[in-house]
Amino acid sequence: MDMKAIETFFNREDAFAKHNGMTITELREGYARAEMELKPCHMNGAKTVHGGVLFTLADFAFAAASNSRGQLALSINSSISIFKGARQGKLTAEAREVSHSPKLASFEVSVRNQAGDLLATFQGMVYRKSVSLQSLLPG
Repeated sequence: MDMKAIETFFNREDAFAKHNGMTITELREGYARAEMELKPCHMNGAKTVHGGVLFTLADFAFAAASNSRGQLALSINSSISIFKGARQGKLTAEAREVSHSPKLASFEVSVRNQAGDLLATFQGMVYRKSVSLQSLLPG
């Protein structure tokens, strides 16, 4: 399956990621990078990035990476550990496949600020359905 078609699918069809200003900027088999620029609406009461924003960015990269083989993959488990906050700038999440089988795959995601500081790590597992991602693409 064409990587550009998968990247376009995630950037167009993931309404929540789009609403939060997140985009997939690189995609290859078993790997994805997602980026976003922090805005005031992404902050919590302590005026630092909301944990849900870090989770969502990591989850978005995870979704693209796990579907990069062209087979519909859906999350069955995920967790995040947050080490450091951010108040401004660009955030980047990189998802890498660490284990792969026909039905299950495991991924690790790192979330960093624009200086390269590690803000969080995310771990996720997907179940691969017997449905082609192509069947979900518009047009």
